[in-house]
Amino acid sequence: MTYENGTPHTVESIRQALWENDAEPKGPARTHRAEELVALAETAGDRQLLLDALLDLISAYQFSSESGKTLVPFSRLLRMWDENPGDFSGPALHRLHWRFKWIIYSLTGNPDIPLDAIRRWLPDMERHYRVAGYSLRPVRSAEFYLAQHLGDDALAARLLEEWTGADRDRMSDCLACELNEQGEWHADHADDERALATWAPVLNGEQSCAEQPHLILALSLVPLLRLGRFDEARRNHLRGYRLARGNGSLVPALARHIEFCALTGNEARGLEILAEHAAYLDNDGEPLSRLEILSAAALLLRRLVELGHADRPVPLPGGITVTAEQLLARTREAADGLARRFDERNGTDRVGTRVAARMAGTPFTDRLPLGVRGARLAPGSVARPKPAPESTPEPAPVAAEAGSEDLAALLAEARRLTLAQHPDARAAWRAVAETAERTGTGLDASARAEVTYHAAVDALDDPDTAIPLFRRAAEQFEAAGDLGEGAAGRARAAYTTAVSGRTEEGLAELDVLCGQLRALHADGRATARQLTGALLAAARVRRGTLPSAPDPEAAEEALAEELRAVLRLAEEHRTEDRRMSSRIADTSCLLGGLLAGRGDAPQAAELFARAVELYHEAAAPWFAAEAEARLAELSLALGRPQQAEKAARAALDHGAELLEPLGCAHLHLILAEALAASGQDDNEVAGHALEATHWADEAAGSEALAAWARLVLGGALLRLRRFDEAASVLESALPDLQEHHQEGQVVQARWWLGECLDALGDHRQASEQFLLAADIAKGWDGQRDHAVLAHLAGDALNGAGLNEQAAAAYARAEELWRALGRPHNAARAVRAQAWLALRDAGRGLPAARDLMATAEQLLTEAVAGPADDDSHAMLRTELAGTYRQTGELLVRGCASEPGDEDDDGTARRAYEEALGYAEKAITVLAPLGETGRHDRTGAQLMAAWLEADLGRESAADTRARAVLDDYGDEDGSNPDATAERRRAEARALLDYIG
Repeated sequence: MTYENGTPHTVESIRQALWENDAEPKGPARTHRAEELVALAETAGDRQLLLDALLDLISAYQFSSESGKTLVPFSRLLRMWDENPGDFSGPALHRLHWRFKWIIYSLTGNPDIPLDAIRRWLPDMERHYRVAGYSLRPVRSAEFYLAQHLGDDALAARLLEEWTGADRDRMSDCLACELNEQGEWHADHADDERALATWAPVLNGEQSCAEQPHLILALSLVPLLRLGRFDEARRNHLRGYRLARGNGSLVPALARHIEFCALTGNEARGLEILAEHAAYLDNDGEPLSRLEILSAAALLLRRLVELGHADRPVPLPGGITVTAEQLLARTREAADGLARRFDERNGTDRVGTRVAARMAGTPFTDRLPLGVRGARLAPGSVARPKPAPESTPEPAPVAAEAGSEDLAALLAEARRLTLAQHPDARAAWRAVAETAERTGTGLDASARAEVTYHAAVDALDDPDTAIPLFRRAAEQFEAAGDLGEGAAGRARAAYTTAVSGRTEEGLAELDVLCGQLRALHADGRATARQLTGALLAAARVRRGTLPSAPDPEAAEEALAEELRAVLRLAEEHRTEDRRMSSRIADTSCLLGGLLAGRGDAPQAAELFARAVELYHEAAAPWFAAEAEARLAELSLALGRPQQAEKAARAALDHGAELLEPLGCAHLHLILAEALAASGQDDNEVAGHALEATHWADEAAGSEALAAWARLVLGGALLRLRRFDEAASVLESALPDLQEHHQEGQVVQARWWLGECLDALGDHRQASEQFLLAADIAKGWDGQRDHAVLAHLAGDALNGAGLNEQAAAAYARAEELWRALGRPHNAARAVRAQAWLALRDAGRGLPAARDLMATAEQLLTEAVAGPADDDSHAMLRTELAGTYRQTGELLVRGCASEPGDEDDDGTARRAYEEALGYAEKAITVLAPLGETGRHDRTGAQLMAAWLEADLGRESAADTRARAVLDDYGDEDGSNPDATAERRRAEARALLDYIG
């Protein structure tokens, strides 16, 4: 008897504490408690209790970062077995031998354990297994592991054959874990296809255990990257990291995810993962696991330094922050030192070679979008997506090389590109300027003015430089006798003044210059293109002043009329210059944007569509991208997803190389939403949403757009049943959705996340998401979403075994469905409560029957009331379902079948009553004909089984054959899965009754 805090401990209380601790999550708290319980068991004087406590301590160590400590309690257990084997019952003996395998792995993973000592344990393990009558398969597996660790490939290959050729028995590792090691061997020898084929049963969900597929998902990442299967690698990262996150026994898996991020352009995410698990860098647990994360961290940090982020702060445990460069030096030194210790112990260079290779790894791709939220490393440091080939027959022109001495040719090319409004025109003018300066060749007055003007355009990011250059260009044009171009240059200077913060000054100058250009145009000394350019510049500036106007609405209308006047003027002179089509398009876009802001989306869409036509007419498709983007946005808002899709695709084709990251993100998101709205391939929806998340993350201040893109991506992945990925993406989206979006988007994210978690079997977490969403929706005017979410929460709580909470959620759903006038939904909620009541020992069958009767009454009244044909059929189907479930409830409530010790006839009466409910279901479904066939035959088969259990084989036979007759001949021309199941069940019943 011992005491802790004045409370006496008995053998029973300690054993109870062992059971309770075994149910705790793996981690330091459980391990510490296991150590305490061993100390208590030592003083209790019960050898069996001490044995159990030591076995539990080994389990706690093994499934934590302290697996290296397992040797001490295991050695003690072996001594206890040698001293008194009778203390070990069958289960205890099994647990002892099972943990023998763990010891070999723990010893191998600790460089302080001499190699000879490990080798001495292997014969001892084989002897114990032979004595106990177990297969030597685990022994060969342990020997293989050591040989592989030492780099003795020939021995490892032979042992691999012996291991896989030995019999499996109850002492063998689970197949998933065996496949883990076998596939890793193939991957280490660059046979990636074979590795993935070996892992396939785990990756496909056929095999699993407590640590699988967690480990294999991580192991598969680099092989998939080497094979160029990037999409699969991304999926396995999202699936696997979610499973491994925060788990101290899966440090090697966490290391693989960090490595993956470093090799795919996701250094920022890798740094977040490292920061969250940085404690494992200095953990004194299993050294080989620590070496895994050290080497992966060194690779990641090296990449960050190479990318120019040496000074980026990295938070460490204890509130310490160091730079990436400082942590790189520490991790590299620690990894090299630990690898050296292994190699010195082993007498080989295998560990050091592998660590050095990992730390020197190079990326497989510059960018692999993941879809999850991540910090940005630096703006503008990524490559633009490649534009699609231009559809116009004329190839895109290319500027002459700046090194060319033929200045006349350069000048001609620059002017040609300018007339074509080609994006390469700016580079062509730079080539002219550089060549003229280098060769000392003089330019005529017009050419000098053009060079100065385009130098100003190049300097627009610095208005203080650009404005004087525009004015100098204007003077040069005027000196060359081109007064219209001079005025246009001054207008460009005034516009730059206005948009750089001096709005009133710039706008006043623009208005004066517009008047001058009108006069020049009237005299034939300025072109319509020059005049409309100045007028359009003034309109753009005026649009920015609308919010501060005394009467914004009147100012908007005046501006719209001003733009219509510019359009009329431009249309009059459209044939004078091929660039006038672009000017009309520019004006249409500005007017379209103004009308869209006023809520006239249809008219705005027409203007943007017209602008797209005009840009193409002007052979300047690169300018069409912005108009196509606005057209796509408006089309989507107007419920025209096909038009939105077409416009968004065109915008990406024409402007991908010119768009900033935010524009790329916006277009991909519009395209994803348009595809989803028109019910097209969710794989393509997911692809564009993924691109949207990537580009949004690259753009500063775009958290709201990125969150929306993640929501769209999560929904597409959910529809594709890729639940792990969808859950990761939606969890990542929630913080920014809550900060930047309305309640509806947050509810949708939690709703979808709940569905994902429920599908993954995490019912408790699923219920939490449904309940959080329901808590928001309860404040909305419409309560349908609230009702659905309450019902879903009930289902998830039911799946989690939280009966009391599930019953409360179903009751709330019932109340809401009744208020909404949805009796079929309310009845479903009541039936769910009935099944919960049946499981409640304090309520049981009577309460369950009362609830089923309530559901029946709800539906009976609804069937008798007014309803259209479809609603009437649905209500009858639900009523029949209630009858069937009542019958099933009665049968389930019996402790036995009619023929099994049914002395008082209770079971027979229950089965008879259940049969009556099945017949009621058949009757209520009869009027539905073909519509109710599957439900009707299901009720008929239920009745047939009940007849068989009641000993009425003839009646059962008749009912089963009636089902077969109902479906007619099986010609295979119209396969129906439900019909096939019904036929199969009917035949099985006929076989059962002989």
